Amino acid sequence: MPEYKLDYFDFHGGRGEVTRLIMAIGGIEFEDNRIPPSDWPKVRDKAPFRALPVLHVDGEAISQSNAMNRYLGKIAGLYPDDAMEALRCDEVCDAVEDILTKVVVTFSIKDEDEKKAAREQLAKGPIKLFLETLQAKLERGGDYFVEDRVTVADIKVFVWIRSLRSGILDYIPKDIVETVAPKLAEHCDRVAAHPGIVAWYDAH
Repeated sequence: MPEYKLDYFDFHGGRGEVTRLIMAIGGIEFEDNRIPPSDWPKVRDKAPFRALPVLHVDGEAISQSNAMNRYLGKIAGLYPDDAMEALRCDEVCDAVEDILTKVVVTFSIKDEDEKKAAREQLAKGPIKLFLETLQAKLERGGDYFVEDRVTVADIKVFVWIRSLRSGILDYIPKDIVETVAPKLAEHCDRVAAHPGIVAWYDAH
């Protein structure tokens, strides 16, 4: 098996957390290179697109989180072989990426009143829409999004929902998931109970 190293920020959550969990659940050994946010400006120019996460595969630097998650998901047995199920899996992953991009934009807003207005609008608009739509996708699949088992789609949604429920995002209600999409909250708890995820967070 190739040697893997993941470069990502030193915190729980975000795009790189999904990749960590895929490798943890799949039993893929990797170097978890955690970069303190304060050190990011010093190493930014080494990242292919000046962004994290970056996955090193036998020394080759690969970026784009959904691409690396599909690749690792195939190795870990967490990605569908069936083309239609893979399409459904990708749809969910790309949807989460879209809403993350909208949220990340607000991190650069310096004025607190402006940030508050932007996040409240996100909560009432895009976040609500994405939660409702993802819940409908989950209902189609059952307990999980595809194949009645944990796949990269479930892990991608789990990390996002876990973040929303943590209250880490100012001006977005901590109970928004339970209020708008309670089945996604149940799904989050279900995925959190996966032995591989329990073991990962027990160790980290």
